[in-house]
Amino acid sequence: MLILLAFIIVFHITSAALLFISTIDNAWWVGKYFSTDVWTVCINITNCTVIDENNSEYQSVQAIQATMILSTILCCVAFLVFILQLFRLKQGERFVLTSTIQLLSCLCVMIAASIYTNRHEDLHRSNGYNSEVLSGQYGYSFILAWIAFAFTLISGVMYLVLRKRK
Repeated sequence: MLILLAFIIVFHITSAALLFISTIDNAWWVGKYFSTDVWTVCINITNCTVIDENNSEYQSVQAIQATMILSTILCCVAFLVFILQLFRLKQGERFVLTSTIQLLSCLCVMIAASIYTNRHEDLHRSNGYNSEVLSGQYGYSFILAWIAFAFTLISGVMYLVLRKRK
């Protein structure tokens, strides 16, 4: 049981780390001389511009930003709730609250990555980007967001199935 508990804790911390990296790092859309995420556009790594309300697709960017932040916060809250429930639940009870929060985190990261997947062409054609940004490809932060979706989904289901045992 102790090995299973250690595995679940490591899996949850890995999910949170993936969410932090994918939210913060500047590699959602990359090219030879640029990289962009949901916060900034960097040309030649030194010339970075913040995505602001002058961008015609700013509402989509804000939705992605908000859901990624919410997903990261929910994942961290789910871990704290798990630790509290670990000591407070009676034997045989399930970690339903932890599972619910983790599945909400999963839903938020899925929404953010789906919005970006659907709107990436419009986002990169808007007036806040250079013309060369269109020729990029998905970066590792975007891929990490989808991996974090899978990890939070698996983690949420594991908490739902897990019972507190001795």
